[in-house]
Amino acid sequence: MKRLREALARSPFIARVAPFVIFVTLTALQGKLGPNSQYWIYAAKTLVGAFLIWAMWPIVTEMRWALSWEAVAIGVFVFVFWVGLDPYCPKWFKIDGVWNPNLAYGAGSPLAFGFIIFRIIGSSTVVPHMEEVFFRSFLYRYIIKVDFLSVPPNQFDLRSFLITSTLFGIEHGNQWLAGILCGFCYQWLVIRKNRLGDAMTAHAISNLLLGIYVAWKEQWQFW
Repeated sequence: MKRLREALARSPFIARVAPFVIFVTLTALQGKLGPNSQYWIYAAKTLVGAFLIWAMWPIVTEMRWALSWEAVAIGVFVFVFWVGLDPYCPKWFKIDGVWNPNLAYGAGSPLAFGFIIFRIIGSSTVVPHMEEVFFRSFLYRYIIKVDFLSVPPNQFDLRSFLITSTLFGIEHGNQWLAGILCGFCYQWLVIRKNRLGDAMTAHAISNLLLGIYVAWKEQWQFW
């Protein structure tokens, strides 16, 4: 751990980019390493992500939770339009199978239940750290200026605002339109509050509500 933190501390760029790259690489491997690997790789990715956050915590100082009424409102708002826009959003590709452990392990089985809980926890705790640090703290400011740490979080730049949010939307595949609008909302929060923590909180609320909705209503296409 000491050596890992020393390596991250040597470069603000690496400290904010490398963990995200590792996380995305593991995401890309889901379903590629044998039957049902989308489930156990997601669980492994969540644990690796939690470890990386622990390693990043003393170094990436802007990665701190913050609570405000704006964060709560945006979190709920994003969940509502994420679900509401789905029937009207053109899909880029056909999905052969959805992330549904009930199909693989049987509805109500301990394994299925465990993977669903793992996904809800991972998406609402680990994902907000990884994505908000990379997109809203690093990439948004890096597009403005290579010396990104010198750019205050509340600086507005239209080009960076549009590029970052568009890339964030593309990352979310068939939910690309909701992803772009979501990027607008979270970046607005960072600019308004001059800190990253409110966007992390909003992101966590959105993902938590979506996870509960997916499991409750069996709307697995969102996963």
